[in-house]
Amino acid sequence: MTTVYWSSFTHPTFQNKPLFLAATDKGLCKITWPSENFESMTTWVEKQIPDAVVIEDKEVIAPFANQLNEYMNGEREDFDVPLDFRGTAFQTSVWNQLTQIPYGQIRSYSEIADALGNPKAVRAVGTANGANPIPIIAPCHRVIGKNAALTGFRGGLQIKEKLLQLEGFHDYTQQGHARFQF
Repeated sequence: MTTVYWSSFTHPTFQNKPLFLAATDKGLCKITWPSENFESMTTWVEKQIPDAVVIEDKEVIAPFANQLNEYMNGEREDFDVPLDFRGTAFQTSVWNQLTQIPYGQIRSYSEIADALGNPKAVRAVGTANGANPIPIIAPCHRVIGKNAALTGFRGGLQIKEKLLQLEGFHDYTQQGHARFQF
């Protein structure tokens, strides 16, 4: 049996709507977006960690929430909390690549595919990026189209734009998802 600890996190950037954070003894495993509710977190846990017992514990979540708060306040550029990615081997490889994108920089989906040694996996990279269970800390917002367009984003394009602006990156176009421009 695996214990999954959770707590909520609010910040003015997200209009004080809660993000739910979940962690195992191995590390942070899930962050929801403000558009997602508590049930979306528990449904994810049930699917990814079927033997889990979910317990609210603000103390266990505090280190993750503190670093997230520091980042949102412009006081932190790098995270050093342990992560517990739950996904396929390919997804995990994409998510680990995300953690290598420096603060204030971006990569295209094709650059991620190239870095994984599989340049034809551009769409698969996009799908894995969209399924990232630990957004912000595994910065999926730093992945944009190779034409510099902000592309589809589970958290919403406004949030993607806010996060990029927070990091001082403004060299993108706001046209949104352009098909086949990964």
